[in-house]
Amino acid sequence: MWTRPDGVIDAFRRAAEFEPVDPALAMEAVDRFAGTVARFANECRYVFVPTWTRPSWSRGYGMLDFQPGTGLSYLLSRMNQTLADALSAERNVFVLDASRWMAAVGPRATSAKLWYASKSPFAQAVYEQAAADLAAALAGLAGRSRRLVILDLDNILWGGEVGEVGWPAVTLGGHDHVGEAFVDFQRALKALTRRGVQLAIASRNDESVALDMLDRHPEMQLRREDFAAWRINWSDKARSVVELLTELNLGAESAVFIDDSAVERARIADAVPGVLTPDWPEDPARFVETLLGLACFDTPSVTAEDRARRAMYADERTRRQALTAAGDLDSWLQSLDIVVTVEPLGPANLLRAGQLLNKTNQMNLTTRRASPEELEEWAAQSDNLLLTFRVADRFGDSGLTGLVGLSFSNDTAQMTDFLLSCRVLGRRVEETLLSAAVAQCRARGASRLVLDFIETARNGPCHEFLRRSGLQQTGANRFVWDLAQPYATPQPVTLVDHAGILSGVSR
Repeated sequence: MWTRPDGVIDAFRRAAEFEPVDPALAMEAVDRFAGTVARFANECRYVFVPTWTRPSWSRGYGMLDFQPGTGLSYLLSRMNQTLADALSAERNVFVLDASRWMAAVGPRATSAKLWYASKSPFAQAVYEQAAADLAAALAGLAGRSRRLVILDLDNILWGGEVGEVGWPAVTLGGHDHVGEAFVDFQRALKALTRRGVQLAIASRNDESVALDMLDRHPEMQLRREDFAAWRINWSDKARSVVELLTELNLGAESAVFIDDSAVERARIADAVPGVLTPDWPEDPARFVETLLGLACFDTPSVTAEDRARRAMYADERTRRQALTAAGDLDSWLQSLDIVVTVEPLGPANLLRAGQLLNKTNQMNLTTRRASPEELEEWAAQSDNLLLTFRVADRFGDSGLTGLVGLSFSNDTAQMTDFLLSCRVLGRRVEETLLSAAVAQCRARGASRLVLDFIETARNGPCHEFLRRSGLQQTGANRFVWDLAQPYATPQPVTLVDHAGILSGVSR
């Protein structure tokens, strides 16, 4: 819903004609407009509302244009803020910053001749900027945002080849404009991790030398613990990238590959289709703008799990080291002290549950997608139930990582959703989710639980688990559990009920 401020807010139109206007009248009109948007949004899956802008050639009151009570720029900024605040509770409405589109195009963003000829307020280039943002937003809503940046080291995180000159002699920080640019690029990368984007390394280098650089150089903003994984060796980088994706349980479409070598970028683009390999500038001064200009990290929300993901991957690395030390898988699992907490869907976990539903591919029974609002509406129906699961162990909290959806009809319970984040696969959490689901079905008096697996290109791990789960396979993709019997919670796992919704859970 893209409008002009003078077209929908009469008080602003009069202010733009330099009439004295009470700003409160404009804010009341903005609230009414926001109410119209909210009512319209009830009939839509998603609504995008660009902010209001003014043409760059309009100086308004000049030096007074940001004067409270007088200036047009001040009034418009308050209107946009009021609009965003009024729509903040509408989870399917997103306010987009149209001023950035105008700034990207510059003085030619608007054309009076175009307006008089076709009533189009903006030049074609503005619509192209808007379309790019809308495409990125829709990709994020569909769970297709990029979640991993794989980096080269030399001449990407610092200037020079650390293996040749040693870490004290590389270009990084200090009183040097190039060194400062590398430091700022590292800061920008670290900032992305606070949005849930992880970092990894694929570099042709001596591992001990490169890690020494990460650990010891005083100007490094990124340290060893900031990386989810790394492959620092002299192997083919395509092989390293594939190994990293496998280790982190991510698909190629989740990754961005950054390298200063056009040859290496072409190699990854050809050998690992799906990985985004953006053209990379030679000048380090342009690294930050190139990174932050990538339209691939958009998500409809930023959850506590997103902000903690860097620490979660560090915890996972510690778990793998513990497994190596233990040698025996059962002993390792027992040593983890795994706790799975089950809760119903609610306002506190709705956004994360929606995010998980739309992003999880591998351990996912049906890969159905739904917005948080659609998920909430579905779970509110009396015959439906959505359970959420948090996973923690002695190394850390992995957050909300599992969902089970159940639909009840007569004596049959149908599992509509069974999904688990790849970060906690292989720790008997899968069986724990089944145990909780069976307990809930037994408590409701159902006689059988049915799971119909819907195959996709990436949910093979879920099918494999179902075949070894102990459920009765009655068809190629149908699995059934006789609810006369409980489904035992695995021995290494403690199942905690924080909502009083389980009964009959046994080991």
